[in-house]
Amino acid sequence: MQPTISIPQHWEYPRFAMEQRTKHGIILGLYYYPNGTELAEQFGGGWRYALMPHRNSDELFHFQENQIQPLTPEELFNKITAEIDFYQQQISILNRQLTVLTEGATNG
Repeated sequence: MQPTISIPQHWEYPRFAMEQRTKHGIILGLYYYPNGTELAEQFGGGWRYALMPHRNSDELFHFQENQIQPLTPEELFNKITAEIDFYQQQISILNRQLTVLTEGATNG
């Protein structure tokens, strides 16, 4: 069962989704400053997003919704293809390690 998030009807719906890739990184979290609250008065109302520049980063950046730039379909395709290539190389390395390990076990 997929977890669901309920958004109050009087809030705008967020423009971006969790784990969506953007020009700034991957969206890891989102939060909302409702109008009429102290946080909205101080920082502006609406959705805010927590993004990590890349999967191996230890940094987290926060952006307002209007500051985030989505990737073009071509950019998204290239990023996903590069990630697939990376993981295929990792799988190949692990397979070679398993082969060496199993050959060593049968020869020993």
